[in-house]
Amino acid sequence: MNDDTIRLVTIGRIVRRRWRLLAALALVGALLGYGASLLFPPRYTASASVLLPGAWEERELLTQQEIATSSVVVDAAADALHWNDVPTSELRDQVSAKTADGNIIKISGTADTPERAQRLADQVARQFVTFAARIADNNSDPDTAAQREALQKTVTQTSRRITELADSADPGQTVESVQARTELEKLRTTLQEAINKLDQADPAAAKANMVVMGSAPRPTGEAPPTRIQLIVAGALLFFLIGVVGHLTAARMSRRLRTQPEIAAALNAELLGTVDVPGERPGHRPQGHGSRSGIRRLLGVDVRWDVPAPQTSGDEASRQIRYRRVCARLRGTLPAPRRLLILVPQGDEVALLAAGRLVAEAEGDPLLRVVEVPVSQPLVPDRGSESGALVVLSPGYWTAAELAGIAEACADARHEVVGIVLAGLVRALPARSAGAPRNAATPVLAVGHDVKGSSG
Repeated sequence: MNDDTIRLVTIGRIVRRRWRLLAALALVGALLGYGASLLFPPRYTASASVLLPGAWEERELLTQQEIATSSVVVDAAADALHWNDVPTSELRDQVSAKTADGNIIKISGTADTPERAQRLADQVARQFVTFAARIADNNSDPDTAAQREALQKTVTQTSRRITELADSADPGQTVESVQARTELEKLRTTLQEAINKLDQADPAAAKANMVVMGSAPRPTGEAPPTRIQLIVAGALLFFLIGVVGHLTAARMSRRLRTQPEIAAALNAELLGTVDVPGERPGHRPQGHGSRSGIRRLLGVDVRWDVPAPQTSGDEASRQIRYRRVCARLRGTLPAPRRLLILVPQGDEVALLAAGRLVAEAEGDPLLRVVEVPVSQPLVPDRGSESGALVVLSPGYWTAAELAGIAEACADARHEVVGIVLAGLVRALPARSAGAPRNAATPVLAVGHDVKGSSG
C-alpha cells in the first residue's frame, strides 16, 4: 500500500477487520468527551434585537456592532446587573453581537442559567441604545441645533398667533368666518407637518432613535457544545484517529509485496506461486499472556492490509501449481535430491503450502520442513541436503527479516535454491470428473522438523 491510492474499499476493509479496535477507540473518545463536559458547566445563550431606523451603510452597521460589544457598553451593563460572582473581564467574553437583515443588530449574552443569559442580553441592549444616543447628541452640530431650536420657537409662536386670529374672527356662523378659521387650521397643520418632515430628514436624529425590539427570549436549551455533542465529537475524533493511524502505518510499512522485491531480499530465484484455500488471512503472531489476549480480543492479531482472498480454480488447478514447483526442483537439484524447506515462523499460509509440497513431491525430492523465527533466525546445519527452499506469504515480511533468513542459511552452509510464494484463495467446488488422486497431507508439528517420504 506504499504508493496505492487510498480508496473507499481500503477504509471499508479497515472498518470490517478492525471494528473491535475502532469501537474501543470510539468508546475511549466518548468517555473523554464526557469527562470534558464535566469540566465545563452548561451554558445558555439569549439574544436581544435592536432596530436601527434610517438609512445605514454596511460599514456603519459594522461600527455599531463593535460598539455594542465595547468595554464601555459591557461595563455599564455589568454595573447595572451587580453580579459580584462574575468579573467584568469575563463578562466581556460572554457578550457578542452580529448584524442581521433589516438594519437589526442581535446582541447575545451567555451565562450559566437561562435567567442570567436573558438579563445580560437585555441589559447590554439597553446600554447600547443609551450609549449610541449619547454619541449622536455629542456629535450633532451646535449651530444646526440652535437654528432648529429657533425654528421650533418660531413655529410655536406662529401657531399661537393663528389661534389668536381664529379666536378674534367673527364668532358668527357666516361663510366668511368659517372659511377663515378653516384656512388658519390648515396653515397650522402645514407648519407642524413641515417640522415633522424636517426632523425625519435629519440623519443624526433618525440614527439616534434606536429601538430595542422587546425582551430577549429565555433560552430553553444549552449553548453548544453540549454534553451530547462533546461525547459524540470525542467518539468520532478517536474513530477517525484510528482509521488515519491504520492508513499511516500501511503507508509507512516496509513489508515486501512484489515478487522482484522478495527475490532481491533473499537473493534467489522465484520458482512459482501456489494457492492455499481459506477464508481470511491466517498470519497470527503467536504469544501468551495478557498482552496476547488483549490483541486477540481487539482483533489486532490478524493483518488488515492483506487483500481479501481471490477466487481460484478447483483443486486440480491448484495441484498443478504444486506439481510444477516440484518438477522445477527435480530439474535443478543434483542427486540425491534432498532439500530443506524454510518457513518463517507464524506464517500459517506458507506452512500449509510447505506441507502440500511435501505431499506432492512424494519423496522426490525429499523435503524437510523447518520453521525459522524471523527475530533470531536459526537454520539447522547442512547435512545431506542440496540446499534450502524458502516458502513464504507476500506482504508479511520486511526486507531486513528476509535478509536475516538468507544470512542464517549462509551461516548453516545452505544455498537458497529458490522461493515459493503462497497466497490465500477462496476455493471453488471440486469438479465431479477428473478429481485429483488422494494424497494424505503429513502432520506438521509446529516448532519441529517435518520429514517427507523416504521412498
